[in-house]
Parts: sequence; structure tokens; C-alpha cells
Amino acid sequence: MEPESPGTNPRAGDRPAAQSLRAAGRYAVIAGNGRFPFLVLEAARDQGLEPLVVAIQEEASPDLNRVAGDVRWLSLGEVSKLLEMLRAERVGKVVLAGQVKHVQLFSSIPPDGLVSRLLQGLHRKNTDALIGAFVRMLEGQGIQVVDSTLFLRPLLAPEGLLTKRAPDTSERADIAYGWEIAKKIAGLDLGQTIVVADRACVAVEAMEGTDATIERAGALSNQRRLVVVKVSKPQQDMRFDVPVVGARTIRVMDRANARVLAVDAGKTLLFEREQLITEADQAGITVIGIGD
Repeated sequence: MEPESPGTNPRAGDRPAAQSLRAAGRYAVIAGNGRFPFLVLEAARDQGLEPLVVAIQEEASPDLNRVAGDVRWLSLGEVSKLLEMLRAERVGKVVLAGQVKHVQLFSSIPPDGLVSRLLQGLHRKNTDALIGAFVRMLEGQGIQVVDSTLFLRPLLAPEGLLTKRAPDTSERADIAYGWEIAKKIAGLDLGQTIVVADRACVAVEAMEGTDATIERAGALSNQRRLVVVKVSKPQQDMRFDVPVVGARTIRVMDRANARVLAVDAGKTLLFEREQLITEADQAGITVIGIGD
């Protein structure tokens, strides 16, 4: 796939026809934290759609009230209310947009009876198991959970170099080493990011997220040059838990002396792409998309 211009309009490009999307029935966006829900809403509106937004009150930004036409706020533990609402609003398709921190499972949020039974029935409580069970619950009600990049495919990282500076020989060796390890870690559903220095693993992502992993690596590395590798899972379900990076990640990398960001081409969303590339170039950081 040819790299796009960094300034490409995220709402343009290869996308489903607006007419066929409207014919599919009403959409709902279940909104977690970050910019993901805002970008989905903007792109959907550009195609003549006005989705119902179900905002997770422990995660989603209050600014959703300002930009969305129809927002309903629910706690993470109110799945029964969610299902009732989706049925009442005749929602046929759902997009999961935005992160829900895994650590919320260990918070004091009171679960309703449906959530309690869901959790009790799981042998594992990793990301795939939890979100997978939620998706199956929705689909059991006749609600289709669609690809979370449905409206945002032009934001997926292309293969190849995206910044001015190419990785040097040592950095390429770190990318290759990191890629092999990261894919194995992602296959275990532990995390999707690792940080490498001189063919040694400095930090592995767990529940804390990408930026916190990089910060931890920076604290451990004593200012050694770092390489960040972020991958999709070996059998990535594009309906949820899609890898995402944004301009803030570049700033965190710069502070940690991480000079390379390698991401999974075609499976990683680049938010604030123009700003991300500009800030990476200014900091001398390499961003590269790696293909299969």
C-alpha cells in the first residue's frame, strides 16, 4: 500500500458508500476514552449518519455532549440498561470506539446482575475474553458489532517510512528483535507494545497502556536509545482493541529517549496523524509501518 500524504483528510479515501451504510439501520457508538469516539462521530457525520452515542461515564470525555447529537451516559457496570436502550432505539449495528482501561475491573464500580454473571462465567479476564464476551452478548441480541475502523480506514498506518529519518542498522536490528517478541506477547493477550534497547527487552506493556510503558522504559534505561514496537495481535479482531498511537505518544517517546516507533501497517490507527508526523520529524524520531 502506498503511503498517504500526512495531511490526508481522515474522512476521505477508501470507505463504504454512504448509501449502503444508511441502509444498514441505525448505528450506535459505545464511547470509551481518548479521541477515537470523536473521530468516528466526525467521519460518520460526513457520510450522513448521526449515531446514537453511549458514553461510558468512567471513561468518556464530557466534550461528547458538545459534539454529538444524541448522547446517553451509562456506567461501565450497567450492561442491562445498555441492552434495553439499544433495543428501544432500534440499533442494529454498534461500533466500539475508545479505550476502557482494564484496571476498571478492579475498581469499585458496582456491576449489575448481567455483568456479575458474565464475569463469573469467564475462566480468564484478559482483554480478549472480556470484550469478546460482551460482543457475543450484543450479537445474541441481534446487534452486529462492526469493524471499529469502519469509518476511519484512511487513518490506518501504511507500510513504509512515514518520517524523514530512516532507522539506522542498529535500530533495524532492534525492530526485528522487538517485532518477534511483541507478536508473542500480543498472542498471549498481555499487551501490544514492547520497548527495546540493544536487542534487549526493557519494558513490556501490561494494563498501564502504551505511553506509561514507554515512560517506565525511559526510567529504567538510563537514557539509552530506545525503540518502541507496537503490534496487533496475531489474529487481530478489528472490532475491538485495535492498536492506536497519537501525537502524545511521540512526546512521551522524546522524553524517554525513544528514537523509533514501529507499528503494524494496516492494523494500527494513527490519530492526529499530521501533528504526529510533524512532531516526530522535529524530534528526530522515526515512525515506520511494518507489513506482514
